[in-house]
Amino acid sequence: MVAPNAQDLLVLRAVAQTGRFTTAAETLGLNHTTVSRRIAALEKALGGHVLSRGAGGWELTDLGRRAADAAETVAAAVDLLGDDDLGALSGVVRMSATDGFSAFIAAPAFARLRNGNPRLRIEIVAATRRASQTRTGLDFEVVVGEPQVHRAEATRLGTYVLGLYASRRYLAEHGTPSDLAGVVAHPLVYFIDSMLQVDSLDAPRRLLPAMRDALSSTNVFVHVEATRAGAGLGLLPCFMADRHPDLVRILPELVAERLDYWLVVRPDALRQPAVAAVVEALREATRALEPDLLGRRDRSAR
Repeated sequence: MVAPNAQDLLVLRAVAQTGRFTTAAETLGLNHTTVSRRIAALEKALGGHVLSRGAGGWELTDLGRRAADAAETVAAAVDLLGDDDLGALSGVVRMSATDGFSAFIAAPAFARLRNGNPRLRIEIVAATRRASQTRTGLDFEVVVGEPQVHRAEATRLGTYVLGLYASRRYLAEHGTPSDLAGVVAHPLVYFIDSMLQVDSLDAPRRLLPAMRDALSSTNVFVHVEATRAGAGLGLLPCFMADRHPDLVRILPELVAERLDYWLVVRPDALRQPAVAAVVEALREATRALEPDLLGRRDRSAR
């Protein structure tokens, strides 16, 4: 093993962030062949493979993770050389989270963080899915339900409540159900059952198994707007539905499904100052919004 070239380490860092040579090449302003050549040079210097091909793209090997840690040190040093504000964060942090969490919790929190760190870039991949076993191209994930993961830490970030909602116009036309027996006579707005990847999100269907689907979607924003338009009764996150005065929550004492948000992140990723700061901003935002997440915020104050 010989001392690796610093530029080769930075190329590895870009590949690790994106999972693809072509995307890393575009980020660095290089071509695919140059990226491939630099990775080969790095592996020759280190005496082993730093990347292995996975289902979602290139993944770091154990040797690659150690090299990627060194690359973060190199990148931080380079940033300091060209940064007048030595305390500012820089670099790219990429996360994955559900649609609603991304829009109402993550995006505002990250906008506030960037106000003092203009060289920080944050990318949000909105998706409702299980935690990845590889996290290729991601620094961390936020998922619904406790995940089973390897080589990563999973911690509970917060809890939110799914409630049953209908538009005021829909209730005026079809009546307001007074019990669960009355609820099942109405059509349901929720996820597409056959495409639902998250087991925890299937729990509400067990509470209302006899409800027939009216309009289904993989996107929770579609659920909210379809319910507002009168498609049926929607199982909606309270922190999203309570923002709309035209929606009425039905039987909150009977339909209040508590679901947990979990943060999944590799320990080595948290050693990066930018990732650690983004994660902490997310924790603070989730704590601050707890009344909204649990459906306890006074709607009359909106």
